[in-house]
Amino acid sequence: MKAKLLTTISFFTYQLSISQTEKLLHGKVLSNNYPLKKVEVINKTAKTSTTTDYLGDFSILVKAKDSLLFFSKDYFFTRLKITPEDISKNNLIINMVIKPEELDEVVVTSIKLNPFKISQQDLDDIKLTKDALSLQKYTGVYNGTITNGADFGRMGTGLINLFKKDKDKELKKKTEQTVFKKLVAASIPSTFFTKDLKLPPEEVELFLDFCDADPKSKNLLENNNVLTTMDFLYAKNEMFKKIKMEPKN
Repeated sequence: MKAKLLTTISFFTYQLSISQTEKLLHGKVLSNNYPLKKVEVINKTAKTSTTTDYLGDFSILVKAKDSLLFFSKDYFFTRLKITPEDISKNNLIINMVIKPEELDEVVVTSIKLNPFKISQQDLDDIKLTKDALSLQKYTGVYNGTITNGADFGRMGTGLINLFKKDKDKELKKKTEQTVFKKLVAASIPSTFFTKDLKLPPEEVELFLDFCDADPKSKNLLENNNVLTTMDFLYAKNEMFKKIKMEPKN
């Protein structure tokens, strides 16, 4: 009886020591039995990361209950919660599933036609010809035209150019605003917003617009890192929730 009790106590003591001490965990990432290199392995709990080598092997410090994330842009996001058994075996095998091939983004652009050019001299000649043929000018009979009327051709050209400039500015601004969303879509799984950030599905798009409005989001484009992006989204989520809780006047 005493031997059994001592064995039980020793077992729980061993389990407790494993759960409280960081251990160097070794593992391999595969897909269809082929090793995957340059997979980003992130210890979300400890906020550390590493990458797999050309054989798919990796080593990272972990404790029991740490959350490991495995990310590669061509494969589905994988998450694993570390158990004492994983640490004791020290031979973690992760199988990642490749994403189905997607069509390249189709960009629809307007067709630019060569503008028809006409000089001011040509316009003056046309006006002179119309004046010469005007019944009202030489006979006093009104023919339905407006003498000395506004040059609507020139006005129309000016308005078209003005609208074109505004449209180009709007398109450029819209493109800059969507780059951040494309980065998030490519590096962060959609379940991260509902499971980790606890956002309702209908508020995810509004939350991304809120993040995009922060100038700091542009820094993520220059230093693209999954862990940094997640930290940014966590911080913005706290601000987003506080703003929602503020009473409306």
